[in-house]
Amino acid sequence: MSRTEKTIFTNMCMISDGVGNVLVQQRLDPDWPGITFPGGHVEAGESFTDAVIREVYEETGLIVSHLRMCGIKDWIENDGTRYVVLLYQTSTFEGELASSEEGEVWWVPFHKMSDMNLASGMETMLRVFCEEELTEQFFYNENGTWVEMVK
Repeated sequence: MSRTEKTIFTNMCMISDGVGNVLVQQRLDPDWPGITFPGGHVEAGESFTDAVIREVYEETGLIVSHLRMCGIKDWIENDGTRYVVLLYQTSTFEGELASSEEGEVWWVPFHKMSDMNLASGMETMLRVFCEEELTEQFFYNENGTWVEMVK
């Protein structure tokens, strides 16, 4: 078994306003549409933290700080590439909220997210964001069916 594998790193950040609201994004990407948190790809040579700060700014106009990594979501693509989403949280931000070409962004009470049109798998991701005992949402393909594990 190989100890190396091709990997794609991405990130997502749950930003809270301190009074029960979180910043959501209506993703326009047809490959993964629905309500999520802002985030995106880590560029070659970029630190993970710098990448999430950059992506949040590009998609929301907000500059985040005091980030805490709270978990990961990962799976193996059909070509063997591991796709990793690093999950962050913060309630520290500054700037003016603005939507981008990635999708509209707005504040919503966290408790109302379950009533929204969430992107596929997002409901479980919320558990990883919020439940301290959970750190990973992993998908694997078993005989053509995707199986989800949460640990």
